[in-house]
Amino acid sequence: MNSSEFILLHTTRFGENSMILHTLSREYGRKGLFVRNISRRSVTSVFFPLAILEADITDNSRSKLSNARNFALVYPLNGIRNNLSKSAIAMFISEVLYRVIRDGMQDDALYDMCVKDIMLLDAMEADFSNFQLYFLLEFIIALGFSPEPRDLQPFMGGNMPLVSEFSGLPFSEAMLVPMSGELRNDIAEKLLKYIEYHTESAVNVNSLKVLRELFK
Repeated sequence: MNSSEFILLHTTRFGENSMILHTLSREYGRKGLFVRNISRRSVTSVFFPLAILEADITDNSRSKLSNARNFALVYPLNGIRNNLSKSAIAMFISEVLYRVIRDGMQDDALYDMCVKDIMLLDAMEADFSNFQLYFLLEFIIALGFSPEPRDLQPFMGGNMPLVSEFSGLPFSEAMLVPMSGELRNDIAEKLLKYIEYHTESAVNVNSLKVLRELFK
């Protein structure tokens, strides 16, 4: 048994009071954890999208899933949890990570980037409507792809000049680039198509619909 820190990407119910946690950690990469005897309070107070948790992990020789218990939040992330818009962005980011990162994939730099972005989103008080675009562009680089104009152009079309400007700006200035909700979601969808093409997998991110409604 060892204590490990991880980011919660997704949960899957298993029976009446058990759950599989789909997680990303520096130590294990993408990994499934099995949790028994979960209380309703734990589901709402601990197991939320992008929660950064610490728990005791025990490997199971009969399963790819490790057992986990004694959960504690590493950071409260009240800035995300108490803001509907930021919670929706967190849900989107967690679903992208869940859909794209494969079991066993381990990358310390990717984990550190995710923690940095989670903490950054949590701390922001305003002007975070463009955050998901910033995250997607960083994620593409972390995956080892190069979001240069010549690579993105086939996907971006007429939005390429704006995306080039956005990606070249310091973070604080990129957050202030004016965009309609429709344009922002269109760019996000095309960046996901870019990720789909290069990872050769379908990335069906349902939570993008929530962002479309919130940031019209």
